[in-house]
Amino acid sequence: MDRPPAVPVGVIVGSFAAAFVLASLPMAEWAAAWRPPWVALVLLYWCFAAPERVGVLVGWGCGLVLDVLVGTLVGQHALALGAVAWIARRIYRRIRLLPLWQQGLSVFGVMVVNQLVVSWVTGMRGLPVDALAHVSVPLAGAVVWPWIFVLLRLVRRRYQVE
Repeated sequence: MDRPPAVPVGVIVGSFAAAFVLASLPMAEWAAAWRPPWVALVLLYWCFAAPERVGVLVGWGCGLVLDVLVGTLVGQHALALGAVAWIARRIYRRIRLLPLWQQGLSVFGVMVVNQLVVSWVTGMRGLPVDALAHVSVPLAGAVVWPWIFVLLRLVRRRYQVE
């Protein structure tokens, strides 16, 4: 049997790179409020699947990269993704046992926290906050969660990321 070489760190970095690309793709203005939080979802998956490799520090670093990538205040997404990673590390043992639809409900709650932190920092800067985004972004994240979970689980098993 020909097995692929073990490249667990490369697989994790590659999945984050794909999430950054998806987060930076241009969208129509009417659809922007429904853009799933790709980086937060990938971070959440890896915090659930490989908590010893991906944690708050990785979340903070990904948030800084996302801040630079989308042009927001440096630290805004870092704070939000750090909170997401911290929550994920606290609940991953319980969430991993749930069926996908119940995981989606939990992901919705975590994405609400992510969106509230981003909106809070935006509001603190005196910029307008999109009220629809408080529900639409977490809802979009919960809807795409099953596909993110299944796709990344296939990748994790294929490359034997533990």
